[in-house]
Amino acid sequence: MSYLLIRVIEMKRKPFQPICFSVGLLVVVSLFSGCMKNTSESTRPPANVPRTQTSPKASPLTGFEKDLQYIRNGQYTYVWIFSRKDGKPLDKDDASYLRTNAPQVVDWVTTDEGKKVIGGTNFNLEEGNLNLLKKRFVAEDYSGK
Repeated sequence: MSYLLIRVIEMKRKPFQPICFSVGLLVVVSLFSGCMKNTSESTRPPANVPRTQTSPKASPLTGFEKDLQYIRNGQYTYVWIFSRKDGKPLDKDDASYLRTNAPQVVDWVTTDEGKKVIGGTNFNLEEGNLNLLKKRFVAEDYSGK
């Protein structure tokens, strides 16, 4: 009970705080409201400056380029493209042959309607079975291209 009495007495001694808070808030708001600039004026170019045309957006990647970019995003040191010498689509035997003779390749992506496969690796295939693979396939080195 005595605690309540002390609190009531302390409240009567202190000035009314909500008024001070309201005055302070009003000052801060008025300071910041003067800093605002009309957005319609800031986005409009001056009359004497010629307007420039925007450059066309690049077309989205499709097919082979998209698949190649997927392998490149893997941050591989070496990127190889394999296709059959006769230009036909790769079959199951071709895929098995590639996986068996290039086990160092981490990612394989079939592209170009099944006619090509893109491989990504950090192993230099020239130190491995690349000559054996070249006997059966057209091998193109896309590393760093």
